[in-house]
Amino acid sequence: MQHSSIEPEQSGSAIYTVIQSLIDSQEALVEIGERLEDQELKRLFLAESLKRAEFCGELESALNREGVGNLRTSSAAPGGVQEALAELRFKPHDAGDRALLAMAEQSEDAAREAYAKAINAFPPTPILQLLSSQALRIEETYDFVKAAVERTNETRNAA
Repeated sequence: MQHSSIEPEQSGSAIYTVIQSLIDSQEALVEIGERLEDQELKRLFLAESLKRAEFCGELESALNREGVGNLRTSSAAPGGVQEALAELRFKPHDAGDRALLAMAEQSEDAAREAYAKAINAFPPTPILQLLSSQALRIEETYDFVKAAVERTNETRNAA
């Protein structure tokens, strides 16, 4: 099915939400990664934050190739991730890995939702393909973070 040139603009809001979600997620992953005590998780979170920046650049480049202008003109209100990050910045650095992982799970869930909405907004095929491949990575990271949350809950309950 061919997409008209107007559809990128119509799906632009959903794609902008993905880009904003990636920015939020990147910030959250860095902030949380720097505070985690578990060194393996810390490395994973910091590496994943770089992947979010890469995803953002890929999406913006694809949008430019499709002729969609700057989508950052929206005045979107800060989401739950940004509010949680603001709250985290005022907490002591010893918030604990369990609380940090729960916040990361929230951030990844928001990214998953943004991707699902953008994919369902019927963007042009090249952007749809890019969104779909990126969404797989987001889903994998979400699953990993969710499992880490469950492990910390089990450890806490066993203690």
